[in-house]
Amino acid sequence: MIVAGCDVGSLTSKAVIMKDGKIIESMIIKSKAKPGDSADEVMRQAVSRAGLTMEDISYCVGTGYGRDRISFVNEALTEIACHGRGAQWLIPSARTVIDIGGQDCKAMRLDEKGNMVKFTANDKCASGTGRFLEVMARVLHVELSDLGQMSSTSKSPINLASACTVWAQADVIQHLNNGVPVADIAAGINSAMAARMSIIVNNIGFERDVVMTGGVAKNSGVVSALEKLLGLRIKRVTKSDPQLAGAIGAALYAQDKSKGGNA
Repeated sequence: MIVAGCDVGSLTSKAVIMKDGKIIESMIIKSKAKPGDSADEVMRQAVSRAGLTMEDISYCVGTGYGRDRISFVNEALTEIACHGRGAQWLIPSARTVIDIGGQDCKAMRLDEKGNMVKFTANDKCASGTGRFLEVMARVLHVELSDLGQMSSTSKSPINLASACTVWAQADVIQHLNNGVPVADIAAGINSAMAARMSIIVNNIGFERDVVMTGGVAKNSGVVSALEKLLGLRIKRVTKSDPQLAGAIGAALYAQDKSKGGNA
């Protein structure tokens, strides 16, 4: 039985195709202006790479902020449910999931079956989100994917005076003008991100094991800084790309439905 999950986010869109509980193909693309176009393109690429057609997909679940704009799904579910399910598939011992997306960051506590026990998210501010890191990388004229590694070479990380993205951006520009090494600025940016996230995680009374999903989970600088603030080691996702967690969870729910179960 072949099923799929499609996660349309503000920065990236993801698709996962599963057969008998195993991922046979996946795809991540930069989101387009219209969520429906993002979903169509990411699924088209995933299906093509798998050597399939959409007719081969027995059930597809959509998730993410653009889930209601996906034309081809059989059902749409919240990203909270899908990220929790996907995270526990990636790390079965996961009890706390930290997900940082393009426009929000959220933390959820799960029971042993993957059901959500408690959940909280950031406010409307862009700080503590992927957008924050994207803006800062642009100011530094570096690739977003390089921010984490850059901070590892820092000898004197800066402290950002404000958590607000606008004011933090002004601080970064001032530090650049003052000749502060880019690595030290990158380390300060990652630390500020981690500090914002630690507040949200502490609000839910986190339990081990703690897992990070989303694109920011691949930023080693943020992960390391958050580990220091929480006083624990965050479990690393190696089974698949942590950015695919939402799409994986959606595919797992699709698998349940294709077998006649309840999502």
